[in-house]
Amino acid sequence: MMWNISAGSSSEAILSTMSQELVPASGVALSGEYGAVSCHRKRIFGKKRLEPHPNIIQVIRAFTSSVPLLPGAYADYPDVLPLSLNPRGIGHSRTLFLVMKNYPCTLRQYLQDRTPDVHLGTMMILQLLEGVDHLVRHGIAHRDLKSDNILVEFDSVGCPWLVITDFGCCLAEENTGLRLPFTSWYVDRGGNGCLMAPEVVTAQPGPGMVIDYSKADTWTVGAIAYEILGLCNPFYGPGRSTLESRSYQESQLPALPEAVPFEVKQVVRMLLLRDPSKRLSARVAANVLHLSLWGEQILASKNLHLDKMIGWLLCQSAATLLMEGLVDKSRVETKMKMCFLANLEYETLWEAAFLLLSWRSRSL
Repeated sequence: MMWNISAGSSSEAILSTMSQELVPASGVALSGEYGAVSCHRKRIFGKKRLEPHPNIIQVIRAFTSSVPLLPGAYADYPDVLPLSLNPRGIGHSRTLFLVMKNYPCTLRQYLQDRTPDVHLGTMMILQLLEGVDHLVRHGIAHRDLKSDNILVEFDSVGCPWLVITDFGCCLAEENTGLRLPFTSWYVDRGGNGCLMAPEVVTAQPGPGMVIDYSKADTWTVGAIAYEILGLCNPFYGPGRSTLESRSYQESQLPALPEAVPFEVKQVVRMLLLRDPSKRLSARVAANVLHLSLWGEQILASKNLHLDKMIGWLLCQSAATLLMEGLVDKSRVETKMKMCFLANLEYETLWEAAFLLLSWRSRSL
């Protein structure tokens, strides 16, 4: 149930004002509200629709209805109740409801109780990169990534499965893409200021100014990686040691635990480069981690050959298909390999492979 303090009480006004929340909605999510969604949605909301992805929440159903008086409402959220339920409330009588899968906990809650080992941590960072890459491919920026907005469930062997949610601050305009005209301070730059990429938080408005969000969420994944790997988020943690994305220098970033593999440390470091032109893209960073996790065979030779890479990819494809059909297609490892194989691109794969080989030769 969404808070409605500004949209009015008509269904059209609610759906229009809260249209960002509907970006990850399924094709039939709004069928009860506007009938044939495919022809009405684009015209009314002007937002892009995100295709399903294993690491992105999907809104199964969305509808508007009267705000109910739920147990605990007067104690937990009295101010956003409508006047009919609370004389001092500032909410409206109707609001938006989203039907989604129920997840056991958020990433923040999960990390409060445990620290995943290095292998699990790498898999978790990889999942966030795959989710962000999917957003970028669709010309969408989340702009409010944080551990509270990432949900967690578990596969059959207890491995965490991460899902990005809460698209209320996303940039998904049909006519804008990832480059937002920044003509004045009134332009919305996104959500959590602490985890705003340097190029976003330092942007100055003016005629012809544009903020490029193509690597902004990727930067935030680098910050969240610290939490996953057992440390405080350097931009969001307690105490005076907290850095500001507006002014930090890369040399100020805390060292990651010694147990973290060198290539994972390098990925996190390159995700947090201030200059977005030097920062790794989500796709290349994900490919590096994929190769690090299951590409030891191809990297062991230290000399990359196209025929060997193709042979290895064919073996990986066959093994993944067998795992999906014969073992358990819900396994995180299987899903991750399927994402890797589904998004293969020659340039980004070779860039990742050469990066890995150069890092390994440097660390010897």
